[in-house]
Amino acid sequence: MAEFNNIHSVTEMPEGDDAKRGFHHRMFLEPQEEKRSMKALVIKQAKKTCSCTPAKVKDYVFSFFPVLQWLPRYKLREYLLGDLMSGVIVGVLLVPQSIAYSLLAGQQPIYGLYTSFFASIIYFIFGTSHHISVGIFGVICLMVGQVVDREIERAGYDLEPAALSVLTGTAAYVNTSISPGNRTLQELLCDKSCYAITVGATMTFIAGVYQVAMGFFQVGFVSVYLSDSLLSGFVTGASFTILTSQAKYLLGLDIPRSSGIGSLIVTWINIFRNIHKTNICDVITSFLCFLVLIPAKELNEHFKSRLKAPVPVELVVIVAATLASHFGKLRDSYGSSVAGHIPTGFLPPHPPDWDLIPNVALDAIPIAIIGFAITVSLSEMFAKKHGYSVKANQEMYAIGFCNIIPSFFHCFTTSAALAKTLVKESTGCRTQVSGLVTSLVILLVLLVIAPLFYSLQKCVLAVITIVNLRGALQKFKDLPKMWHLSRVDTVIWLVTMAASALISTEIGLLVGVCFSMLCVIFRTQRPEAPLLGWVAESETYESLSAYKNLQTKPGIVVFRFEAPLYYINKECFKSTLYKQTGVNPVWVKAAKKKAAKRMLREKEVDSGGNQTSISLDFVSEPLGFHTIVIDCCAVQFLDTAGIRTLKEVCKDYREIGVQVLLAQCNPSVRSSLIRGEFFKEGEDHLLFHSVHQAVDFALGAQEHSGTSTSK
Repeated sequence: MAEFNNIHSVTEMPEGDDAKRGFHHRMFLEPQEEKRSMKALVIKQAKKTCSCTPAKVKDYVFSFFPVLQWLPRYKLREYLLGDLMSGVIVGVLLVPQSIAYSLLAGQQPIYGLYTSFFASIIYFIFGTSHHISVGIFGVICLMVGQVVDREIERAGYDLEPAALSVLTGTAAYVNTSISPGNRTLQELLCDKSCYAITVGATMTFIAGVYQVAMGFFQVGFVSVYLSDSLLSGFVTGASFTILTSQAKYLLGLDIPRSSGIGSLIVTWINIFRNIHKTNICDVITSFLCFLVLIPAKELNEHFKSRLKAPVPVELVVIVAATLASHFGKLRDSYGSSVAGHIPTGFLPPHPPDWDLIPNVALDAIPIAIIGFAITVSLSEMFAKKHGYSVKANQEMYAIGFCNIIPSFFHCFTTSAALAKTLVKESTGCRTQVSGLVTSLVILLVLLVIAPLFYSLQKCVLAVITIVNLRGALQKFKDLPKMWHLSRVDTVIWLVTMAASALISTEIGLLVGVCFSMLCVIFRTQRPEAPLLGWVAESETYESLSAYKNLQTKPGIVVFRFEAPLYYINKECFKSTLYKQTGVNPVWVKAAKKKAAKRMLREKEVDSGGNQTSISLDFVSEPLGFHTIVIDCCAVQFLDTAGIRTLKEVCKDYREIGVQVLLAQCNPSVRSSLIRGEFFKEGEDHLLFHSVHQAVDFALGAQEHSGTSTSK
């Protein structure tokens, strides 16, 4: 406390008062002078930004392309084996998931493989995280698929999912499935599957532009509004929508994909209406795949510490199911829906459809935010775990370019995925070279193996998609623990999950963000505001309602308000203070005036109309305290309404003979009080560094007042 005592000693007070009050001085802090004006700061920053030197250009290039920094320092003998193993394993797992998630995005299987291939290569160049796996993510695919279905319907194509048609390469012919009412569309440059990837690629391009812009303008703070509980609830709610969208493939039903508000309920209604059309072959195949995949996944999870690498059970199931479908002729004999022709090689690059941008620009915003929020949070989590650092803005650039560049190569939106990242980490990944190996595995499939999946049943892909939702759906088991830790976070999780599942994914995300903000507002609107007691043999004051054996000083009430004081909770502050102290100064003053008027009338009657001055002391009743100390340690800021409220409280209590002292105000609050002219000449508004100092001052002042009165 020596520093503050030195500061306090600049206050000019009579020596007698100092001695009697135990040297407790008013607290005056001299603010630092501003070193330079705002104009100078802007000019300096502009010069720094606009200057161009060889060293600065080199630093910029190396920071923009992190691969130039870490690749020359790559330790071949130490890192290569782990990167090769993890890259191959993730690639093997990614192939079936890429094919399966393509259906979820309303695309053909080949486009999922393209997307995973390009995303892995581009993140290798631009990414700073050694461990995250960037590629197809179920929730993002779902959001893309909903927009694709909507735009296909608007364009006049039939309502069969685009992913069910057979790829016709770069077909450019007029679609014969357009209804007569939509013949006003003149020339259609591609069929429905081609138009579907055009919509997906255009939205991917816009989402990537948004993400790069977020990195350029350093607005990554947007992700702070997406709390862990909100994101978890959103992913779980979206998982129900994903499961619902895949249910028709499990049953072999040919029903239109529902989109918009309430799509989950509408889809289940359509499923039950068409349940009599169930394909028994697809149901049996789905059941057998579940019977293999779920136990195998659980065993992989249970023995992950003993296994050097997880068993690629999905690939085994896909190979076995493809062979069974091909040799059993399930398509011809039972009408089972299959993946169809998957071509080898790459299609020529094609730019996004600029005319579609106005239609999908708004839809790309939540996709961009979810994509970069998940990517940045995962990269920071694994960087902290393994003791290295990542650059959040560079991660936004990386995920942005993972969407912008592939959008010219018939790809759809990507982000980091937790499940594949965990596999990548657990199988020995050391650097981003693992992602390059993964892309080579996918390239092998694209160039050689892809056509062999012609007979693969779509119900098998749906089973793979649903089984991979286990992690999100198992969050329900964590609810009791979450409720115990934070009931507010649990309610946020439930609201976001329900809104994402029952309304729509985009609206669910918006509902979750708004509800989270409202929770913060409500918590500051009616915060905790306890009375404090003294911890014996210390200078500490704690809540009387929370701890036992605390002492109170005679005639002094210590009150703590645990929230910012602003326009929303100013009335709560006053009412809580009045309730805790048991004295409402406004009512006391009103009672005094009323009693004075009554006594005045009685005196006038008794004296025959002679006016007599009446003192108000006879109507005063002892209040039980003479000082209120307001502990402001939890008050982060004040607005004009908060300053005005403090002024009113101090004035009202002073008028009934109670002084109000403020303690433990932070610099922001002190600055607000000064700007709000809270301290005026002639008014004894005292500010103290600690509650203990304020209490000692009040005791000393009361003792001095009592001594003066007795004299």
